[in-house]
Amino acid sequence: MSTLWAFLMLWGLLLSPGTTEAAVAFQTQPDLWAEVESLLEPWANVTLTCHACLETMDFELFKDGVTQELVHLGLPAMEYQFPLGPVTSDTQGLYRCRSGLSSGWTQLSNLLEVTGAETLPPPVLSTEPVSWITPGLETKLLCRGGFRGVTFLLRLEGDDQFLEVFEAPTGVEATFPVRRPGNYSCSYRTHAAGAPSEPSATVTVEELGAPLPPTLSLQGASAAAVLHPGARTTLVCVAPLSGVHFQLRRGEEVLQVPMSSTSPDRVFFHLNAVALGDGGLYTCRYQLRGQQTWSLDSAPAELLLSDETLPAPELSAEPATPRPAPGASLQLRCRAPRPGLRFALVREDAGQRRVHRVLSPAGTEAHFELRDVSAADSANYSCVYVDTEPPFAGSAPSAPLELRVEGPPPRPQLRPLWRGAVTPGRDAVLRCEGQVPDVTFELLRAGEKEASTQTQTAHRSADLVLTYVGPQHVGNYSCRYRRSWPKVLVSEFSEPVELQVAATSFLRGLSEVGPDFTGEEDT
Repeated sequence: MSTLWAFLMLWGLLLSPGTTEAAVAFQTQPDLWAEVESLLEPWANVTLTCHACLETMDFELFKDGVTQELVHLGLPAMEYQFPLGPVTSDTQGLYRCRSGLSSGWTQLSNLLEVTGAETLPPPVLSTEPVSWITPGLETKLLCRGGFRGVTFLLRLEGDDQFLEVFEAPTGVEATFPVRRPGNYSCSYRTHAAGAPSEPSATVTVEELGAPLPPTLSLQGASAAAVLHPGARTTLVCVAPLSGVHFQLRRGEEVLQVPMSSTSPDRVFFHLNAVALGDGGLYTCRYQLRGQQTWSLDSAPAELLLSDETLPAPELSAEPATPRPAPGASLQLRCRAPRPGLRFALVREDAGQRRVHRVLSPAGTEAHFELRDVSAADSANYSCVYVDTEPPFAGSAPSAPLELRVEGPPPRPQLRPLWRGAVTPGRDAVLRCEGQVPDVTFELLRAGEKEASTQTQTAHRSADLVLTYVGPQHVGNYSCRYRRSWPKVLVSEFSEPVELQVAATSFLRGLSEVGPDFTGEEDT
């Protein structure tokens, strides 16, 4: 497995400053498709091919979320074929496979639907690299079916004359260039006289005058920071697509600073030894290779430089209590000697300092609101102010104001994004909604200590996905959120949600148990 190790070593490779070229990540997900004896009768004799990215001796086939066959070969191979023969009620279902690595297994392959029905299952339509078109960008639609050797058909909603055809004699997918905005769907047919498959889900492609903006943040994912002259900081600019040229600006000034990158969609701008005049709003943008058009500007990130030569402000709370009740609202007031200043409220907890918010009031006092406080708001708060005009002096921090909110953080809510029972082989998505940002959401089944799935996010909610559900996933699930920085914070569990999995014998009559999971919210 030395080849895999060499590729994995490239992942996370940090390039030297001044470069923005991409590190390479190696894909290990196997590919699963159906090969048939005759495309005139596609379900008469079916073989499923699991193709690995690296040679391996181990392959595993799943149906409806349950292992069907586990194979250990005598010699390493790139693929293995699982014969199904004529499709019957016993072999109908949703298939996936995986292949072995030096230790453990790869992730699951793409989903392959075997129905045996006269109407062929729909393909999957997606966009690459983004879901919009703009001058200079080659956006494509990728239509993937389950059979090798079919003909793909692309249609545009509202245009009966639009039809693009792609024959894939040896492949399972087709790529269509996109030149017009609109709602697209695709289908396929196994032979010229055959009826097209069910259409894919619709994909919308927008037309934009300029590429969508990137995101810009300071190291640590915040949008503002208070620094002393001579300090170092890093700004991270992330684009919605790869292989672009990045630019950092302060106002309209283009900044030439050292850069590095760990992946092709982002760049790190290194600001070394910042000076008082370096404060202000920073934005980034990107340019498609070989094009003159720039993207829209990112939302700004702000640097406030303080030499602490001005008098410290006064910070007070209204109501004036160091231990507010959970759910209460507070107003922190920062008062300076004169108007026309820029104020920052700084939160410090367990030795970590982070700007909570920045304001420019008309008078001498800035009012910072803390609403619906919880244990997550417990910290020491201080404020500073800076003069945005030369000589750009800044204040010392105010005396710290300690706030302590007792009890656990608010309990999250969990709700399923499906109705009825989940079809075996589909994904089940549960949305966990909390009130605290920058946490890790966890989904746990009753009676288990390890999370079934988890995700880290800067938002106050997250969709937790149980991939490829089978009978083994039945149970009651609850979610919670946790944060390890700047100190450990763990919420209580949500109220449980029951997950039921439809019986396999009902696959052809799902109306009895509820509709398939669609990924859409209930309305």
